[in-house]
Amino acid sequence: MNTTLMIEPMNIQQLLEKNFFIPAYQRGYRWTPQQIKDFLNDINQFEPKINDKGEKSWYCLQPLVLKPMDRDSISINGLDIEKTWYEVIDGQQRLTTIFLLIHYINEMWKGKSKYKEFTLKYQTRQSSSDFLNNLEIDINNASISEQNIDFFFISNAYQTIHEWAEGLESLGQLNSAELESKFVHYTKVIWYETDSDSVEVFTRLNVGKIPLTNAELIKALFLNKTNFIELNDKDKAKIRLQQIEISTEWDRMEYALQNDSLWYFLTDKKLLTTRIDLIFNLISNKKSNDDDFFTFRFFSEKLKQEKIKQVWRDVKQCFQTLQEWYEDRKLYHKIGYLIATGFGINEVYELKNSKSKKEFLNLINEKIIEYLPGDDLDELQYGSPKIRPILLFHNVQTLLNNKNETTKFPFDRYKKEKWDVEHITALADQPPKSDQHKKDWIKEILDNISNLNLDSSLQTKLIDVQSDLTKFDEFFIQFIEAFQGQGLDVNSIDNLVLLDSSTNRSYKNSVFPLKRKKIIEREKTGTFVPICTKNVFMKFYSTDVEQMTFWGEKDRERYLTDIEEVINSLKNSQSA
Repeated sequence: MNTTLMIEPMNIQQLLEKNFFIPAYQRGYRWTPQQIKDFLNDINQFEPKINDKGEKSWYCLQPLVLKPMDRDSISINGLDIEKTWYEVIDGQQRLTTIFLLIHYINEMWKGKSKYKEFTLKYQTRQSSSDFLNNLEIDINNASISEQNIDFFFISNAYQTIHEWAEGLESLGQLNSAELESKFVHYTKVIWYETDSDSVEVFTRLNVGKIPLTNAELIKALFLNKTNFIELNDKDKAKIRLQQIEISTEWDRMEYALQNDSLWYFLTDKKLLTTRIDLIFNLISNKKSNDDDFFTFRFFSEKLKQEKIKQVWRDVKQCFQTLQEWYEDRKLYHKIGYLIATGFGINEVYELKNSKSKKEFLNLINEKIIEYLPGDDLDELQYGSPKIRPILLFHNVQTLLNNKNETTKFPFDRYKKEKWDVEHITALADQPPKSDQHKKDWIKEILDNISNLNLDSSLQTKLIDVQSDLTKFDEFFIQFIEAFQGQGLDVNSIDNLVLLDSSTNRSYKNSVFPLKRKKIIEREKTGTFVPICTKNVFMKFYSTDVEQMTFWGEKDRERYLTDIEEVINSLKNSQSA
């Protein structure tokens, strides 16, 4: 059975006693000067912070994936059988760069008190070990070897380290003792030890370019047998049982998060390699500017300080909280709205701490009100960033206000289908551009002419334009004005709705009755039409339902009134 034998952060000083074997399937060292400089700058710019317990933070490098070598493998490859050896499955480039920097520190800054350097041996490039150990700066520069491609990249990397250090020192921007301390003591790799098939793991990580995710690393932390220290070696069956229990519950949570309805309720992020990362990021309170391994470090330290049962209980409670929000109709719509408008799930999660459900709901409502306008609703124009949050709230709250409605607002479709803010009536100043689009528009009008109640003069002009497209733009303006009236502001919020982008593209220049027809057709084929958009085109807000051919001034007034009433119902409930 493939298992993770050990996973833990290990600082560079701890690596110095180790012995590493680079197998034949690994390519030679290929880091470029820019990669070397990025590596050095990251370490040099890192500033360890001291936490409440007086412990310093550390800089985390990518994982080293290793496999302990058995005695036969050590012997076959001509290695010292008295030493412990690790086969490097992933991280060879990084490990070699670490060696080069330690070697440089020893040569240039340490005098006689040098660090021990870890051993690197190669299955097919035996001479590379000697070359690494004998690198030196000769008359202010490293000697660039062109004996083979590996030697060239190694010596060039060593020269890059020297040039970088010399350059910063000449500017007074490098404290060598401080850099040495940051690197040796406060830079750590994630030591990931496995007994899986080496080539299989290497292929996954390198050929497939599928790096270990935070979730995989954290899962290995939880399943590490050192977490079960209260159980002795005689309790191996109990240890295994607890590991299986955690693994099973982990899979259950990961599976639940594959439900897009739940996932897009919680976040705007389309993909995380493993969605359960969301749970761990919430618990660790990871911010967007934190590094990739922030969450791993958090749980690595937490598992050193707390029993695994408590830490795992926290994980399950976090997931259960999210599920409860999803299943509670009121919380689902209110939290879903907040997240859809840019409020982070981390911020929502912080709001619920030590609060009763009623207090939590009040805080959520207060945050929603911050996204809603004051008394200037009728002054908002198409293009304003306030429009979309208002229209979204109108749809979400309308669904929620209907006590007999069991349907949930589909935040997954809202986010995946790229909904637009669109005009209810067409814009007279945006006629079709190409001749073909003009012909298509005319054909659509002719195909539906019996439903449009066109006066005779417009019908005559339509036939005339069909044979002479030079008259189209003038006719288009007259036609649109006939269906929306003159003097009405087409860009005000009472002429705007939410619609998925594909439906929007299909009816862009259509007049009201044709837009209505298309929306009905698309809903029949499974396209989700927001409830308030449907209400507009069904004229459910209007008192005059005898005329269905245009969106008039009275229609607009009733629509705007409903938006205001829905917004005010929330505001009034908070002030009551």
